[in-house]
Amino acid sequence: MFRTPTAPRGTHGSVARLALLGLLTVALLLGGCRSWRHKEDVLGSPEAMYRQATKFADEGSYQGAIKMYEGLNARFPFSDPARQSRLDLVYAYYRQHEKESAIDAADTFIRENPTHPRIDYAYYMKGLVYFERDPNFLERWFKVDISARPPTDQRKSFDAFVRVVQQYPSSAYAADARQRMVYLRNRLADYEIHVAEYYVRRGAWVAALARARNVIETYDGAPRMRDALEISLQCYQKLGLTELANDTAKVLATNFPEPRNGGGYGSNKKHWWSFRHG
Repeated sequence: MFRTPTAPRGTHGSVARLALLGLLTVALLLGGCRSWRHKEDVLGSPEAMYRQATKFADEGSYQGAIKMYEGLNARFPFSDPARQSRLDLVYAYYRQHEKESAIDAADTFIRENPTHPRIDYAYYMKGLVYFERDPNFLERWFKVDISARPPTDQRKSFDAFVRVVQQYPSSAYAADARQRMVYLRNRLADYEIHVAEYYVRRGAWVAALARARNVIETYDGAPRMRDALEISLQCYQKLGLTELANDTAKVLATNFPEPRNGGGYGSNKKHWWSFRHG
């Protein structure tokens, strides 16, 4: 008679444990798949990524917003949210004090979207970033003469704001751009006169005249306009251009009939950015 072999002691318990372990493994795998699918559902679409980036920005977490915007552009570069995010990215860089990145992002948006309905905003933000590189409050308070500094960033800011004001006059940013242009106009004119005076002291009449004429033709209304006319008059006289000198003298007399205290141009100069005390 043959006997049916019996399982060794403890075999049934081992089998049960193995079966339980298998079930747990399957459950974990299924749970991981669900978690992965949930993550994909949350951030797996350009719309979801844009919403999350906007949430970061609204909360003031601009570094998180930047990473999300950049990720959106990398994963879904041709989607509508990605195109919109490129404009929002300019502002996020600006608030994160990444000025160069903000300018690059604005230039890229302008180059790639020349007919975009919000391109005025890109120009405005570009102008704003350059504008804030101007000398700070303390320098003006302590009367540091900033007119001698080449205003490279201020020229770029002025040009960007001019685009907003002239090409998009109904823009929501045009009024602010125009106000900032007044400040920049005065700053740029001040520097041009500073250079013109330098050339006058060295008898470089043609170079001085070019700077003065640039103020007259480009920065109309600036406080240094009288200096520009007086330098032009002096240069025309030194160059023997009598007719032009006479015309300039008439313009000068019409616009500034009162004589200066002390005589020549710049004799009673007060910087346009100086603070008044008392």
